[in-house]
Amino acid sequence: MDKKYLELLAKEYPTIESAASEIINLSAIRSLPKGTEYFFSDIHGEYEAFLHMLRSASGMIKIKIDLVLGKTVSAADREALAELIYCPEKEITRLSGCGGLSDEWKRLSIYRLILVCETVSAKYTRSRIRKRIPEDMVYILDELLNVTDDVNKDYYYDEIISAIIDTGIAESFITSLCRLIQSVCIDKLHIIGDIFDRGPRADKILDALMNTHDVDIQFGNHDISWMGAAAGNRALIANVIRIAMRYNNFDVLEDGYGLNLRALAVFANEVYKDDPCTLYMPSTLDDNIYDPVDLSLGAKMHKAIAVIQMKLEGQLIAKHPEWDMQDRDLFGRTDFRAGTVTVDGKVHELLDRSFPTVDPEAPLTLSGDEEELMQVLWASFRHSEKLQRHIRFIYARGAMYKTCNNNLLFHGCIPMDEKGSLQSVSIRGQLFSGKALLDKLGELVNQAYFLDKGEEKEYAEDFMWYLWCGPKSPLYGKDKMAFFERAFLADKSLHAENYNAYYTFSEKKEVCISLLEHFGLDPEKGHIINGHVPVKIKNGESPVKAEGKLFVIDGGISKAYQSTTGIAGYTLIYDSHSLNLAEHKPFIAGKSELTPTIHLVEKLEHRANICDTDKGAELLERIQDLRALLEAYKAGTVK
Repeated sequence: MDKKYLELLAKEYPTIESAASEIINLSAIRSLPKGTEYFFSDIHGEYEAFLHMLRSASGMIKIKIDLVLGKTVSAADREALAELIYCPEKEITRLSGCGGLSDEWKRLSIYRLILVCETVSAKYTRSRIRKRIPEDMVYILDELLNVTDDVNKDYYYDEIISAIIDTGIAESFITSLCRLIQSVCIDKLHIIGDIFDRGPRADKILDALMNTHDVDIQFGNHDISWMGAAAGNRALIANVIRIAMRYNNFDVLEDGYGLNLRALAVFANEVYKDDPCTLYMPSTLDDNIYDPVDLSLGAKMHKAIAVIQMKLEGQLIAKHPEWDMQDRDLFGRTDFRAGTVTVDGKVHELLDRSFPTVDPEAPLTLSGDEEELMQVLWASFRHSEKLQRHIRFIYARGAMYKTCNNNLLFHGCIPMDEKGSLQSVSIRGQLFSGKALLDKLGELVNQAYFLDKGEEKEYAEDFMWYLWCGPKSPLYGKDKMAFFERAFLADKSLHAENYNAYYTFSEKKEVCISLLEHFGLDPEKGHIINGHVPVKIKNGESPVKAEGKLFVIDGGISKAYQSTTGIAGYTLIYDSHSLNLAEHKPFIAGKSELTPTIHLVEKLEHRANICDTDKGAELLERIQDLRALLEAYKAGTVK
């Protein structure tokens, strides 16, 4: 082994004893059961439902409570304890207001929380648990969780709990204990794309993710849209605003990210003051709390930004003929004088003919006022400190795909042609497919945001829009985005968006095995885990496909999809014994009894230990390095 590397390692472990001690520690950790991984997909801004899933470990905390206390505590008290663990501050405030915060309640709650915490932390090392305890509570919690059998446990507990209550820290102690239980239950968190859009507050979801100890993100097409907007792509800035207008999500733009919409409101009110804009009336699945906007004004703003978006998208299509998307520039081919557009040789009348900012001779040219408005919006996106901080976090924790413990995680698809072969995509004149395509796209996504300027950044920034809606985009996975047709054409046959052939072929076990091998994974142990396509369970669809090799876990967390799916989302839970699917019910605040239905989908042949995981392989490599350092110490080649 390279002597320079060993000398660097020696700075961290300067003696034989310290190196040997770490070898023993890492070897012990490898023998422990693997931590529990949680997989979420297509959160779409539904922060209340998602945060409840996170705090409740998708129902697993309630199961642990029932396991530990089921024989000694009533069902109502177990429900109350679950609510306390999920929302400790809220529950303590509620009880304080109604006189329920007695010393006896505090004593009993602490005792029960300790029992639950002992159970959920049993498979982790003491040092690992200590790292997750708030610093000012480490000593007390460590003592309570690690009482030996030689001690009179009941007396010991009683004395410590009495001191906690007498010193007046019971409420903050209970909160810390609840937070510890939440943290320990989820060892690793995987987000399979689409944090943004449709739901009210994606920013609150990202705030929570930034405080989560081990999380990774696979980019979804809605995430890419926001990432591209934050990088400065004007078409995606318009797209992000338009979707927020459509779903009446003003709060996420103005209160969440401090984006300036005043200029858009003034512009829309002036240009469309006599236009009722009925086609653009927002869907009101959620109410704006901090920034209520009159629906008629919201409709005008929606139309104003939709027109600008179609102009900007048409400009990108004309700029990049290599994308072969000329047929998607329907706005540029519209006869605005006649109020018609020709699609596949057939003339269709527009549902809306009022376009005061469109020059029929140059329909893709922004008017002077539209250009000025986009400058204001561009500056607002680029200078939003919180938005940029969240986007940098997504870049730091995110990728086009991830391989983890023989599982292949990506949001949409691996593009395939009608014969089931990997579909090639041309990027700067070079063809890429499969894993090489996703790797190359990962480079472009980073260049779009992190390069300062130049032709390379411009190309990458433009390509972010293609990833949002392009026909060969692995994140979108459809032949077209029928934005224009849905907005302006009555013929619903034109609204159809056809999925890439991947979605048909991936339901075959042999295809999934081939893809797992293509990404260097063990096909016997591995799975593909996707989101993006809502599973219509009410129509008999199953999220488990390809004889258990493919999991599609978009079950409709977003309220916009729940009527389609029939449920309110899935969580895939991979612990040391099995893979389970939690099937969620629509979220209602304060209703912990709406615990999801847990389905066992695969039982492991033997309990998985850390040595069976990617982390175990990393630890083994570290052990081997330390053994080499030991030999170097003994030989005297490193002092």
